[in-house]
Amino acid sequence: MSGFTRRQFLGLAGSVAATATLAAAGCGDAAPKAAPTNSRRSPSAAPVTGDSTRPSPNATDGRSVLAVAHGGDPEAITVAALAELGGMKRFVRRGDDVVIKPNICTGYHGPEYAATTNPVVVGTLVALCRRAGAGRVRVMDSPFGGPADEAYRVSGIAAAVEQAGGEMEIMAPAKFQEFEIPDGRSIKSWPIYRDVLSCDVLIDAPIVKTHGLTRLTLAGKNLLGVILEPGSIHSDVGQRTADLISVCRPTLTVVDAVRVLTANGPTGGDLNDVEQLDTVIAGADIVAADSYAATLFDLRGEDVPYVRAAAAMGLGEIDLDRVDVRRVRV
Repeated sequence: MSGFTRRQFLGLAGSVAATATLAAAGCGDAAPKAAPTNSRRSPSAAPVTGDSTRPSPNATDGRSVLAVAHGGDPEAITVAALAELGGMKRFVRRGDDVVIKPNICTGYHGPEYAATTNPVVVGTLVALCRRAGAGRVRVMDSPFGGPADEAYRVSGIAAAVEQAGGEMEIMAPAKFQEFEIPDGRSIKSWPIYRDVLSCDVLIDAPIVKTHGLTRLTLAGKNLLGVILEPGSIHSDVGQRTADLISVCRPTLTVVDAVRVLTANGPTGGDLNDVEQLDTVIAGADIVAADSYAATLFDLRGEDVPYVRAAAAMGLGEIDLDRVDVRRVRV
């Protein structure tokens, strides 16, 4: 796919829609499709070569930058975190097709249970993208507890997104397509939701919560919601999640730590397990963002298997001493 623009890739993907449908339905043995190699979601989230209109969100010395905003208003701290990075226009250009991937894991707990990304954070991201000139902003996930439309509604995310001018998309089975994972160490291909790779901008917007297998569910693990058969990733969850990150590279990661789930994750269900931290973490480096989020639980990035594996693959910075962390209180 080298040399194709992202728009051309989208058209090419459409030309193989029938093949993708057969593959998703298990009715054919189509070969895996190569993932786009010219993604604007480059390893450092810096502009592609020749793309001088999108400035790098990294520090002038090349370090990854994280913005950590604290305050009692989720909208205000989300806006403040993005402002500290230079604003949403550093990530979204006029006319861009934007996909936001929150964590909407169930349809039976409201946002107060901290099992789903805070709807105000998600709605604010949609609004910021629209103000930056995005042509389309879609929000989507594959809930494992209840139907998607119910989970979208109960989480409060559907109402927030629609009010902000975005679209909720139920992920269509025909859009899951086998893609190569060239740098994968445990998996070399996987069925991935096509639009996550073909969109101009992918924003990964997880909530911080515990997980029995990986200790924490953060931005890296949130990407399991864009693939088929996520349970099979769990057989080698650290490396396989990192392999997935290597091809589904978010342009921007925004971690919701407004209310976090401290036990019985990822689904929760007990308000005694919820802690109010009033924090949003944002940056282009998914590994750095997850590493900082881990510190909220007195852990390090190295303590979370997929964060450790992603760092070992060179997908981001795990050493926070080497990250430009900018804290702001609203």
